[in-house]
Amino acid sequence: MGEYPHPMHRALPTLALHLSVLSLTACSAKAPPRTEPVPPPPPAVKIPASCEQNQGGEYHHAGNPAFRYYGDDDGSTLSLAVVRAHDSAAVDAPDAGSPSIVLRRTPAGFVGETRATGFSGAGTPCPVTFPTEVVRCTDAGLTLRSAASTSIDEDCRTAPSGAPSVRLEQVLLRGPPDAGTSPDAGT
Repeated sequence: MGEYPHPMHRALPTLALHLSVLSLTACSAKAPPRTEPVPPPPPAVKIPASCEQNQGGEYHHAGNPAFRYYGDDDGSTLSLAVVRAHDSAAVDAPDAGSPSIVLRRTPAGFVGETRATGFSGAGTPCPVTFPTEVVRCTDAGLTLRSAASTSIDEDCRTAPSGAPSVRLEQVLLRGPPDAGTSPDAGT
């Protein structure tokens, strides 16, 4: 009778082969790296051409040079302090009660508000705001569009009814007015 190999001897090489394949597979399979969700990019800022440049500096109103504007621009917000010049050409210093304009570069445009003091029907001073936006930036200056008026009640709140506010364009020219231009201290 011939010798037959023990059945266990045939199974050992096969078992060893399977174990080595399993161990290689287990070693090479790594868990995918953990990643945090990537936030969507911020919306694009939509502003008029040339308005991305620094708009800080001194301006005067094209229609009434008695109104002067001193601007600070940090790249995202332009803040303008509004002051008045008098017949003597002296210029008021901005203070807490002076009107100001704050405009932000946003996906909705170069927008913000003009802040001022109004008076209720009873003569009470009230803080008021007017929606304002930059519509054009040039080397010569800025063109703003702002509400021309607002209605407030006796308690300094925006009146629930009233005529819709008309928006007017205001042109601010860079620098002080020409020396030959006398300030008009009118309204």
